[in-house]
Amino acid sequence: MITVNPDGKIMVRRCLVTLRPFRLFVLGIGFFTLCFLMTSLGGQFSARRLGDSPFTIRTEVMGGPESRGVLRKMSDLLELMVKRMDALARLENISELHRAGGDLHFPADRMPPGAGLMERIQAIAQNVSDIAVKVDQILRHSLLLHSKVSEGRRDQCEAPSDPKFPDCSGKVEWMRARWTSDPCYAFFGVDGTECSFLIYLSEVEWFCPPLPWRNQTAAQRAPKPLPKVQAVFRSNLSHLLDLMGSGKESLIFMKKRTKRLTAQWALAAQRLAQKLGATRRDQKQILVHIGFLTEESGDVFSPRVLKGGPLGEMVQWADILAALYVLGHGLRVTVSLKELQSNLGVPPGRGSCPLTMPLPFDLIYTDYHGLQQMKQHMGLSFKKYRCRIRVIDTFGTEPAYNHEEYATLHGYRTNWGYWNLNPKQFMTMFPHTPDNSFMGFVSEELNETEKQLIKGGKASNMAVVYGKEASIWKLQGKEKFLGILNKYMEIHGTVYYESQRPPEVPAFVKNHGLLPQPEFQQLLRKAKLFIGFGFPYEGPAPLEAIANGCIFLQSRFSPPHSSLNHEFFRGKPTSREVFSQHPYAENFIGKPHVWTVDYNNSEEFEAAIKAIMRTQVDPYLPYEYTCEGMLERIHAYIQHQDFCVAPGPALPGAHTPQSPFVLAPNATHLEWAQNASLAPAAWPPAHSLRAWLATPGRACTDTCLDHGLICEPSFFPFLNSQDAFLKLQVPCDSTESEMNHLYPAFAQPGQECYLQKEPLLFSCAGSNTKYRRLCPCRDFRKGQVALCQGCL
Repeated sequence: MITVNPDGKIMVRRCLVTLRPFRLFVLGIGFFTLCFLMTSLGGQFSARRLGDSPFTIRTEVMGGPESRGVLRKMSDLLELMVKRMDALARLENISELHRAGGDLHFPADRMPPGAGLMERIQAIAQNVSDIAVKVDQILRHSLLLHSKVSEGRRDQCEAPSDPKFPDCSGKVEWMRARWTSDPCYAFFGVDGTECSFLIYLSEVEWFCPPLPWRNQTAAQRAPKPLPKVQAVFRSNLSHLLDLMGSGKESLIFMKKRTKRLTAQWALAAQRLAQKLGATRRDQKQILVHIGFLTEESGDVFSPRVLKGGPLGEMVQWADILAALYVLGHGLRVTVSLKELQSNLGVPPGRGSCPLTMPLPFDLIYTDYHGLQQMKQHMGLSFKKYRCRIRVIDTFGTEPAYNHEEYATLHGYRTNWGYWNLNPKQFMTMFPHTPDNSFMGFVSEELNETEKQLIKGGKASNMAVVYGKEASIWKLQGKEKFLGILNKYMEIHGTVYYESQRPPEVPAFVKNHGLLPQPEFQQLLRKAKLFIGFGFPYEGPAPLEAIANGCIFLQSRFSPPHSSLNHEFFRGKPTSREVFSQHPYAENFIGKPHVWTVDYNNSEEFEAAIKAIMRTQVDPYLPYEYTCEGMLERIHAYIQHQDFCVAPGPALPGAHTPQSPFVLAPNATHLEWAQNASLAPAAWPPAHSLRAWLATPGRACTDTCLDHGLICEPSFFPFLNSQDAFLKLQVPCDSTESEMNHLYPAFAQPGQECYLQKEPLLFSCAGSNTKYRRLCPCRDFRKGQVALCQGCL
């Protein structure tokens, strides 16, 4: 039979009483500190192999003083723990004395239980101190070894003279002087040695050739591309609402809009799926970074959402997110710089280095603010991946402003241009700039029942003013034409105010204050007229009014507004002249839905009001501004636009064996020959090309519109040859190639033909009375000017 010593029981019981939670915690800290110490030392010793690269040795040697410092801190921590435990033991002794009721001494086999623990911790602290000394000696030996290895490889770490890498030596010189300017270089292993410079410049960046003595297996191992997944249309947008985030008034507005339009997106997806049939659509991984909503850009929009501020940008972004999601693509949404850096894989530092990983996104949709943020933080990766970027650009960017060198030399440089992107990467709110891609937005589409209800509920003498901010009502001369309008119609406003009626709003105007979107829609459904004051330019509200059965009345600008004469357009990367508040409504919709008159001419204005009151219109919405129209357009862009491939057609001087053009039967323009082979990568398809010679001083944009066509800048390379002029029977006494956004063109007098030298400068926009421009035009689908008849 086994007997148990009663003294042993007492010892165990006292140990359990003594080791209270705090002391258990301290003991645990000591134990885990020791584990961490041994793990760290094990990593140091196991990595110390002579066969390792200089980077490996450098990393560990640089970590030597750091490791010694950690060891010292551990030793100090354990010493502190010893002192704390000593104090706790004394307190325990006192409490034991009180509990013993006067027992003033302990026998030798009944020592306080804290004493044994104290001895163990003191032993651990002494061992850590001894280990620290030994590790210090080993690391000093490693430094000496590293120095010898570096001496042996010094001849292998000189900048090579390789004609394929002409910038290598210059970059090494730059690294010598500036490698400490950004912590990201140290993050990638640069330590001030020649070897680290060359390894960085050959393996992280690509200015130097790979070093022959480096193990290239790891450096060249690219991640396997993910298997392609077919995109499937989505109808439930609840997950998208989660992706959009929260916390900003702008995001709340966008989410409400998306939720309100969910049923229309679902119906549009069903229709487009039927139209596309079995067409395979690969799912793209897409990052959407809304730069103007980031705190770093100021986020001036969110605070104004509830105060009548502009909502056009947020309307468009909400619809872009919905369209991409409904089309079935993988989506990531960021509205902060920190989120952007995390998703891109930006290394720590100031943005001088490339990304830490290959870009995980096929496409990035952003704005000018986001574009600037990416350039600041992506280093050389920005240049590598910028072909994947799509820039949402309300007013457009013309090629002359986009090309950095050309813009600088010829006075086109602004705060927003000079990005050297393909101009089609800029995506506009309206199709006013064919050099860019038309992105657009959507307006709510009414069914037949709703249209009939609206027609029956219209007030024949009710007008609503376009303008929610009081500043818009400060327009000089408004009293004159509003007085005329007031004779015929009851005028309503939706001007934001907090406590008092805005003094800018005349007393005869019934102001409803800022209305939520559903209530504003109801107001439009009752009104006969929606009238603009000339600002804001090209917003979504006029289309919403027309879709709800209103007639839109706007001012004609004479002279037209542009960056030359109007502060609003000054600094924007476009020379476009705006002849009215809403050129799209004037040119693509027109009467009876849109009337454009001179507000300064009282007789013309009053006559227009009388005519409008007699005019009956049905609610109308262009197809390209329906959910289906936007889905169709973005689908085509994602499927066919690829700006990462090398340019297809040849530049000046390269001649095709047989010209693909023939002169049209009426001898006015060129057409693609029926027996000519099509350019395999051309989109839009080359057979839709029609080439016209513009009259002097006429831009290609206007020339194509004159013939019921759209200018197509991607066709310029096909025309950029002397053969095109010869086919049009234009005599060229001389032919030259230069950088000019008006070329190819024919100059009179002199009979000189000019070809384009820089592909990024092919431009539909721009004119000069000296030149007759050679203009590529194409047809377009009814209600969808962005796509040719064979583009889908």
